[in-house]
Amino acid sequence: MTPFHLAFPVSDIEVTRAFYEGTLGCKIGRRAERWIDFDFFGHQLSAHLTDERPADPMTNPVDGKSVPVRHFGAILDMETWEKLADRLRAAGTDFVIEPYIRFKGEPGEQATMFFLDPSGNALEFKAFRDQAKIFATS
Repeated sequence: MTPFHLAFPVSDIEVTRAFYEGTLGCKIGRRAERWIDFDFFGHQLSAHLTDERPADPMTNPVDGKSVPVRHFGAILDMETWEKLADRLRAAGTDFVIEPYIRFKGEPGEQATMFFLDPSGNALEFKAFRDQAKIFATS
């Protein structure tokens, strides 16, 4: 799969570096005074410093939970997802949506969790029981 690139706003470069490198385990790529690149599970993230305050996040109800409409993340294998969930719990992460399994026993069965980075960007990490069914509809 070809890696994607995503640029996103942050309020503090060093706090962002500590979170993405330390908490999530992303390697650092190129950097300058107002931006930093991360290897985000094989994809390129570019965190750009902004002086603007981010808007309050919009949400949609999904499975009785408030899912942040604007979010990004990665689809991991189940073992990596479980290790990340454990690492986030150990770090005292305040989850927007705690790690759980959706569509249990159905073709699209998946683990998911949502949390915010230090700048308030919503992240979702998923893992599918069967990655061949990522786009399954029934």
